[in-house]
Amino acid sequence: MDADVETMVRRLLSPLIAYLMQRGLGYIALRDLLKRIYVEEALGRHNAEDAPTDSSISLVTGINRREVKRLRDDALQARQSETRDPMSGVNMAARVVATWASAPAFLDAEGEPTHLGTRGSDPEPNFDSLLRAAKVDVRARTVIEELHRAGIVERDDEDRLYLLRAAFTPGTPKDKMLFLAANVSDHLRSGLHNLEPGNRPFIERALFHNAMTAGQMEAVRPMLSEMADRMLRRANAKLLDSSPAPESEAPGQPLKRLRLGVYYYETSTEDQP
Repeated sequence: MDADVETMVRRLLSPLIAYLMQRGLGYIALRDLLKRIYVEEALGRHNAEDAPTDSSISLVTGINRREVKRLRDDALQARQSETRDPMSGVNMAARVVATWASAPAFLDAEGEPTHLGTRGSDPEPNFDSLLRAAKVDVRARTVIEELHRAGIVERDDEDRLYLLRAAFTPGTPKDKMLFLAANVSDHLRSGLHNLEPGNRPFIERALFHNAMTAGQMEAVRPMLSEMADRMLRRANAKLLDSSPAPESEAPGQPLKRLRLGVYYYETSTEDQP
């Protein structure tokens, strides 16, 4: 392996390996998972009409053909048994909260999320109009239950909903892991995309400060959090304003998705990146 590539892979994998060991997951478990991922990625490079042979997959992955055949069959069974995207609930709730916290139609005179009625007969804006604006085609009751479960909303005596936090943060350990996986996966794909010559670069910027005192850190954390929240809310309002309704989209026009994120990390100055 090229020395620069090895350095990159070490730094990418080190925090993950440390976490897996904390969870009691050793090398064998990760090795078996890596084999499956190698085969799935090799298969993903081809369409159904141009399916690669076991030998060709073995060549590009370094996994012997017998293992490739077994893993290939496992991958096919897994795809056939998948019934629901595990991230669908998290994505749905995050989109609803982001729309509620940033779209002008759902903000009061002070720019804060307004309360919303939950009955279809309630004057707009109500929760049904929020779902339409967020392009969530799910029953209101299902979404409200998800937001209640995550501790994001509160219902008053008049059956109105109040947004408790302007950002969706998953509540259960499972949802937190899925949320982390989606964010870090897209961040990594963005960075790897930028390594390829000729690609239009995605945003990849970060601030780096060292030798800050604990007192300075305590003072700066809430300020940075507020700045990040304000930026994401403004970006989401702009995207909602420029996003066409599904019925107005040109037939056959390919749809794309984007993820814009902000992260923060702090550690001892001896722990270099």
